[in-house]
Amino acid sequence: MSSSTLFSPLTIANGKIILKHRVVMAPMTRNRGIPLSEDPSNRIWVPDQMVAQYYSQRTSLGGLLITEGIPPSLEASGMPGVPGLFHKSQYEGWRKVVQGVHAKGGFIYAQLWHAGRATIPQMTGCPIVSASATTWETDETFPFRTSETKEKIRYKDFPPVAMTEENISNTTQDFVNAAKAAMAVGFDGVEINGGNGNLLDQFLHSNINTREDSYGGSPQARCKFPLDLVAAIATVVGPSKVAMRLEPTGLYNGTYGSERVETWSYLCEQLASTYQDENKLSYVHFIEPRFDRITEQGDAFHKSWNLPTVSNEPFRDIIKRAEIPCISCGGWDATNVTDAAAKWDLAAFAKWFVSNPDLPDRLRLGYPLQKYDRSRFYGSWDGIRENGFVDYLTWEEEENKRRQETLAT
Repeated sequence: MSSSTLFSPLTIANGKIILKHRVVMAPMTRNRGIPLSEDPSNRIWVPDQMVAQYYSQRTSLGGLLITEGIPPSLEASGMPGVPGLFHKSQYEGWRKVVQGVHAKGGFIYAQLWHAGRATIPQMTGCPIVSASATTWETDETFPFRTSETKEKIRYKDFPPVAMTEENISNTTQDFVNAAKAAMAVGFDGVEINGGNGNLLDQFLHSNINTREDSYGGSPQARCKFPLDLVAAIATVVGPSKVAMRLEPTGLYNGTYGSERVETWSYLCEQLASTYQDENKLSYVHFIEPRFDRITEQGDAFHKSWNLPTVSNEPFRDIIKRAEIPCISCGGWDATNVTDAAAKWDLAAFAKWFVSNPDLPDRLRLGYPLQKYDRSRFYGSWDGIRENGFVDYLTWEEEENKRRQETLAT
């Protein structure tokens, strides 16, 4: 694929960053941070040298990496083992991550993430917040056990409280502080997680956001908090260092809202019209539709979707009017990535980047991809942190290993 558009240069950050190729490492929760305290109730995790090694391994010259979702506060934390960016103990570890990526000629953005109602008070030590006090419809449980119970806890047993305007203001400031910290430790930019069923996504969905004030009741009002948050961060660090992740077709974490096309069209129109010319955003990152989940929803989804096809392309086209680069993430592999290159500016990979630290080279040279171990995606349940994290080999390392094994026999 060396002659593919996928391996041609592209500028992001309003021309300030020149990427040498368009294979992006997607944000992936890996739960490999280390606890700040040995206290079983510890709620603060920090990145260490192994986390830095993980990102460095997946760095290529001129390539873009996006970190795992980083909570900007204790309240925002959605899973254990996820390093935040709200406590001074966390700064040095992220600085090592950035230094390792930059040393190999790569670029890295910090993704800022607030779980909203997709967490439990036993995890955060804080009240659970969301756009509205909307209880979960299902019996879905928090995926991790806590120090307080051996049983998994149902989200619906701890419904969120509706955020007040003061809560929204404080949360905005948490994001701003984390963005400033990200710049201070050397990140090239920040990506705001507006998808994946997390807090901003909860504001965008009418089934969760049932507010009747300026933050709910219409597509325009549901977009107010996400747009205000982008504006607040852009004011502090500059629009060219701010990116946003969106999921117009998402169904994760109970995001079953109506008026999808109207809501995300308005959101994208506002981003494109506000951030253009010399004030362009760095990029907008779209998560591809999950047709298995859409099929499960059936008519319930299609009632929320008034276009003939289910695709992110209408929203991409709005963003492209402002000449803001767009990333597509989800479902891409070695067999279809040329399609991504033809339709999108950049293609993001998650699970294939887990097991192939040299993924851009493998795609470029046509080398086979190494299979991933899904059971090791989220943490080291056996206590061996490196397993399924930093122990995957590059193609060159695999070849050297095969040669040594051949010589040994």
